[in-house]
Amino acid sequence: MRGFAEWAALAFALLPLCPPLPAAELRLRVTGPDGAPIAGLVVTVAPVAGTAHPAAPIAAVMDQVNRAFTRELQVIPVGSTVALPNSDLVSHQVYSFSEPKRFQLPLYRGTPYPPLRFDEPGLVTLGCNIHDSMIGYIVVTDAPWYGLTDAQGQWTGLDLASGDYTIHVRHPRMRELGDELTTRISVTAARRTELSLALARPLRPAPLKGTARQWDY
Repeated sequence: MRGFAEWAALAFALLPLCPPLPAAELRLRVTGPDGAPIAGLVVTVAPVAGTAHPAAPIAAVMDQVNRAFTRELQVIPVGSTVALPNSDLVSHQVYSFSEPKRFQLPLYRGTPYPPLRFDEPGLVTLGCNIHDSMIGYIVVTDAPWYGLTDAQGQWTGLDLASGDYTIHVRHPRMRELGDELTTRISVTAARRTELSLALARPLRPAPLKGTARQWDY
């Protein structure tokens, strides 16, 4: 005679297997006014309706090489940390006066300070008190999907459920109306949705990279 546990296990085994819910893929491509792809643009995607949970925090690194931040622009989820090592032979004093994260790291090189945690969404602009041409940016986002366009101007988001989404494309040197591109798109599960966007104006020129100063340490 079968016991209750055996009957329960048998009944569970006979249940039809439920296939996982299909997920959609979103592929975005961004070009400039001349039709050329633009790399390094920040892309964030969030559902129009319902509660959007931010992506999982990460541990990012923003180094200082040849008197410049590498890379110039990073995008991270809220709650992430960023280490700011100094691989230069000269000292730097990194700071930010931006509302999402104000800080100052006194003059240093070699051994870095502990990583900084970024808990508020927004744009954080970094500078160096010693080298005025050093400018870097960290975009902190609470969107579930995020990233940077690649050399082909493309970004791909995976595992989206069917529904409507808001897409933001931005860059600190963007000259579009409102300083970003915003659009909505509907995606359907189990298929790829593709979207092409074009900037009306080219990005502002990047600042000249660091030049040696007589007061370098």
